Amino acid sequence: MQRSGIALALCGLVAGLLLLSPLAFAEVKTDVVYGHKDGMALTYDVFTPEKPNGAGILFMVSGGWFSIWQPPEQRVLQLQPMLDAGFTVFAIHHGSAPKFKVPEAVSDVRAAVRHVKANAAAYDVDPTRLGVFGGSAGGHLSLMLGLNSEGLPNQAAGDGRARFMAPRYVTDVNAPADLAAVVAYFPPVDLRAITGPNERFPALDFDAQEATAISPILFVTRNDPPVLLIHGTADTLVPITTSTSIKKVLDETGVTNDLIVIEGGDHGFRNPEHRTQASTAMVAWFVQYLK
Repeated sequence: MQRSGIALALCGLVAGLLLLSPLAFAEVKTDVVYGHKDGMALTYDVFTPEKPNGAGILFMVSGGWFSIWQPPEQRVLQLQPMLDAGFTVFAIHHGSAPKFKVPEAVSDVRAAVRHVKANAAAYDVDPTRLGVFGGSAGGHLSLMLGLNSEGLPNQAAGDGRARFMAPRYVTDVNAPADLAAVVAYFPPVDLRAITGPNERFPALDFDAQEATAISPILFVTRNDPPVLLIHGTADTLVPITTSTSIKKVLDETGVTNDLIVIEGGDHGFRNPEHRTQASTAMVAWFVQYLK
C-alpha cells in the first residue's frame, strides 16, 4: 500500500484505538424523511454513538446507484469504526435504480445534506463539521457533494406528470450544502463516457448531455474540502486510473487530497484485510479534518 507519511501515522493511531476500544452502542433514529417523489418518501437513518464528538458523517447508501434498504441493526456493524471514533453517522438513501437515474440520485443526496445541516442541532452535531463517504456509486455521489455542493435546483418541466411527481424536498434548494471532508472508495469520476443503455447499471441510461453536470472531475476548485481517494490495483470494474485522474486535477488545483493505493485490492475490497485498511484510513481522515 502507498500512502503519505501523515496518513500512515494517523491510520496507525486510529487502528490502535479501534482495536483497544469496545464497540460503542449506537442509538438509531430510523426513516427520517427529507423529501418525497413519485408518492414515496426519501429517508435517512441517524446512528448516534455512545460518546459523540460533535461531528457527523454522511454515508451514501449506493452501489451501482441502487440504494438498497437494510435493517439498521445490520448496517450498524458496517458503520461501527466511525461510531467508535465518536462520529454521528447518517445513512442516506436516494431514489434508487432501476426506476431513477444518476442525475436524480445526485439531486436527492444534495437535498439530504441540506436537511441534515438544517437539523444539525437536533442531532447534536456541528453543521460545519460534516463529512461524506461512499464506495463506487456512493463514492461518485460523495465527490459530487464535496466538489459541487450547490448544484442547480431541480426544475420540473414538460407534461403534467413531471409537474406533479417531481421531487418535493423538505429543505429549500438554496439552503447551504457545503461539507468539510470527503472520502471516496473506487469512485467513477467522469460519466460522459459511460452514459447510455446499460443492463447491469440501468441508472446510467439517461441523456448523455446531462453527464457533464454530474461528473465530479469537472468541478474541482481551489476551495473544495479535503478529499481522500482509496482504490485497489486489481479493480476491474472501476479501474484505478479514475482515481489517479481526479487526483491529478486535485493536485493541479491545490486541493488538499491523498490517494491510498491498496495493492491487490478489488472492487468492493472483499479481502477483510483490505477492508480494514480502507476503513482505518477513512476514519483517520475524518479525525484529522472534522475534529
